[in-house]
Amino acid sequence: MSNSGRKKPPLVAEKRYGAKPAAKPKPKRKPPAQATMKSKAKPKKAAPRRKVVKKKPTKKRHPIVAFVLGIVHWVWRLVWAFTWRTGMVFGIILAIAVGYLYTTLPDVNALLDGRARGSVTLLDRNDQVFAWRGDQFGGVVTATTVSPDLKNAIVATEDKRFYRHFGVSPRGVLGAVRINLSEGRGPLSGHGGSTITQQTAKLLCLGVEYDPAVWKNEADYVRDCRQGSLWRKAKEAMYAIAMEIKFSKDEILSVYMNRAYMGGGAYGAEAASQRYFGKPASVVNAAESAMLAGLLTAPSSLAPTSNLKRSQDRAATILRLMNEQGYLTDDETQYWQSNPAVLSAAAKAKAGGYFADWVMASGPEFFTRNTTEDVILKTTLDPRIQEAVEEGLKWVFENKVREGSKAQAAIVVMSADGAVRAMVGGRKTKVSGAFNRATQAKRQTGSAFKPFVYGTALDLGYAHDDLVDDAPYCLNIPGSGEWCPRNYTNKYYGEVPLTFALKNSLNIPAVKISESVGRENVRTVASGFGIESDLAAGPALALGASESSLLEMTGAYAGILNGGSSVTPYGLIELRLLGDDAPLMGTGGGIGERVITEGAARELIYMMEKVVSEGTGQRAAIEGWQVAGKTGTTQAARDAWFIGFTADYVAGVWMGYDDNTPLTGVTGGGLPAEIWHEAMVRVHQGLEPVPLPAFVPQPKAKEPKAKKKRGGNFLDKLIEGLVGQ
Repeated sequence: MSNSGRKKPPLVAEKRYGAKPAAKPKPKRKPPAQATMKSKAKPKKAAPRRKVVKKKPTKKRHPIVAFVLGIVHWVWRLVWAFTWRTGMVFGIILAIAVGYLYTTLPDVNALLDGRARGSVTLLDRNDQVFAWRGDQFGGVVTATTVSPDLKNAIVATEDKRFYRHFGVSPRGVLGAVRINLSEGRGPLSGHGGSTITQQTAKLLCLGVEYDPAVWKNEADYVRDCRQGSLWRKAKEAMYAIAMEIKFSKDEILSVYMNRAYMGGGAYGAEAASQRYFGKPASVVNAAESAMLAGLLTAPSSLAPTSNLKRSQDRAATILRLMNEQGYLTDDETQYWQSNPAVLSAAAKAKAGGYFADWVMASGPEFFTRNTTEDVILKTTLDPRIQEAVEEGLKWVFENKVREGSKAQAAIVVMSADGAVRAMVGGRKTKVSGAFNRATQAKRQTGSAFKPFVYGTALDLGYAHDDLVDDAPYCLNIPGSGEWCPRNYTNKYYGEVPLTFALKNSLNIPAVKISESVGRENVRTVASGFGIESDLAAGPALALGASESSLLEMTGAYAGILNGGSSVTPYGLIELRLLGDDAPLMGTGGGIGERVITEGAARELIYMMEKVVSEGTGQRAAIEGWQVAGKTGTTQAARDAWFIGFTADYVAGVWMGYDDNTPLTGVTGGGLPAEIWHEAMVRVHQGLEPVPLPAFVPQPKAKEPKAKKKRGGNFLDKLIEGLVGQ
């Protein structure tokens, strides 16, 4: 039975050593009831079988390629490690620098007015502004108080992304570099790509204040602040970022609008608006705003007072930019481009430049030339008279003087008390800071000096009808020899009255009178009337060999008109600080002490009236008016004068060349008298004629032939005078 055909299983170790007891199965954990129910309700899906993707065998790189790529990868990792570490260090340094600059920034209100000196505003006698000097400010404006058009024009022109950047615009800098390189300049030369914030930082000189001990003058300080080196640009960018953190955008824009120079001596939008348009910056329209914004690029060359057309063309471009950026509609842009901004009457007139310069030079220095305050000067200038004088001068040179002539002329008009009403110091009238021939030029006066000789004689008791012998006459001058004066006509008229001698400007009688009354007396009278220049010591004193200014001579004639008292010409009525009602000082001139008697002055006026009505000054006559005056022509006609007056005004005219070239065919009774006439006809237009305060001769009863005329023969008096000496 045992040998049935089945094969016996082989012996194994278990059988040999005994079988291991079977492991007890772990009891299965009963699932929760819900889980049991779910498993019963929804059988669990079998997990999908993962698809086995066979990896493609990688191709082994060429050893050389692998080596090169390894080197590149190593270099890249090295550069990247260096870059981010350097960037981190740079960022930390930048943060520290910006943080430091942030702590140095003052309150925004302290940054609004950054002028190193004050301003002077000059008012005419009608309290209207006619000139500005110094650094005009006008007052603080903010981005919220100026006209919205002005704010938009500035942003559109200077920095259209102003409200979106953080103080520096990388896009703007790269664009500026590209433009500079394309135009053949250095990357930092020309266009700067600066934001408004960076420009404001530059205006603040990066927080460095002006110190006279460091810079020679303010111009050097400004030049240093405007330098464009790479290091300076970096500092400017850091300062701009600090400002962006410290201040709001509108505060930064406010500082910019208050500190920017806008031409014509105006700093800030308010001063420029008042300077050019005579209105505050809060009410300027779009065309005016565009013109003001255009000044920020080149304030001197684009100033409307320098070239209005150029300024209007620039404004038209800015209006287009405002339209492109959505600040103006197409209709508004077209309207304002068709109606550009124009200057105010005061800015257009540019009147009284010579007068303003004279007042500034004659006033107290600490309130005029070097003022740190904003000063208001009320002056004696009459704009109507100033315009009349300028028109009269222009008419004569256009109609009476040959074209291309370089001859110059000057005019001064004043009242009898010395109040200067108009002044022209040269043919170019719309100027400031120019050489003033009315006040700065010292020229020989010629026969215009003779009234002081005759005034001295009248004051000493001589009369207008006393006789003097016009005959050849010579004097021995110690050290010079014999001197023989001659009349301009080279003729002799014999015994003539003083009035005849003066009205015909005879030289020999004038010298004889001067020698008779004493040169020192003549010198004293001339000095008393305000001629401060050195007076000649010799007998040529009587013929105007001394030099004087037109202002001095006109003031001296005013002393004759007012009855013989000295006059100090003046242009200042009062000086006060901006915002104050009480003046700090008042008039600096006027009528002074008596020089000759009133009777002598009135008789002299009578004699001088004959100069105009019958003598050498007839071209100065004004129909319906009594005019008194005197012509003057110096040796070789290098200077020609006419000075005269009506009852209302005294006016002096000088004509000549700056280099002392002789005038051709010109005497004091010619072109100067005509200029005086044309100017004074316009000055007196609309005024009622008033007679001169002159002596009126009484008709004399016929005297017996044995008796002498009143005063006797002047030659007798001359002999008596010489004997008395």
